[in-house]
Amino acid sequence: MDDSVLRQLVHTFYGKIRNDPVLGPIFAERITDWPPHLERMTTFWSSVALMTGRYHGAPVPKHVSLAVDRSHFDRWLVLFSETAREVCSPAGADHVIERAERIARSLSVAVEDARSTGIPKLA
Repeated sequence: MDDSVLRQLVHTFYGKIRNDPVLGPIFAERITDWPPHLERMTTFWSSVALMTGRYHGAPVPKHVSLAVDRSHFDRWLVLFSETAREVCSPAGADHVIERAERIARSLSVAVEDARSTGIPKLA
């Protein structure tokens, strides 16, 4: 796996996200300029999958402010896994799916914890 495969994965995956009846509207509400987002997500996945260390963001605060629950993360994971199997080699797909599962679980827990502790959602 390399950056070109990750770029294809990210672009294909977010194409599906944008057309998804559940997740599409959530993303459309927040993202109006897609090229920078896709570049940021490619950098993120390069850091996660290839250990490049190029991503320097904070994903948890961005997700805590969304009106999402576990079912949204489950749907995200279904689309991501499907796309990884289409785009990556079998070993590469297994690699990124394992990391995506951890990310989905972590973000879902962070969102639930923030809500249970009364942290207000950001506008």
